[in-house]
Amino acid sequence: MLYCIIGIDRPDSLPLRKQARPAHLQRLETLRDQGRLILAGPNPAVDSPDPGRAGFSGSLIVAEFESLEAARAWADADPYVAAGVYAEVSVKPFIKVLP
Repeated sequence: MLYCIIGIDRPDSLPLRKQARPAHLQRLETLRDQGRLILAGPNPAVDSPDPGRAGFSGSLIVAEFESLEAARAWADADPYVAAGVYAEVSVKPFIKVLP
């Protein structure tokens, strides 16, 4: 089943994001290579494709996992969690309707 993982950044998380980004992307690339990643990306803190020093307010990942528990375990092991980027992470089942 698909699950959405929603991470909400803590204030002033940009330096932590930059530091943990390579490891975070590596895990996403593994999901992609396994054919399990639907989409992933950050939410800019301002209305711009390049938020600059404003940074990001969070991230969204939609991917396939065996269960809600497996999705939560994957999310809990994310480098952004370990680095303290996220103030909060939620994991919810997701049903893709379109496209």
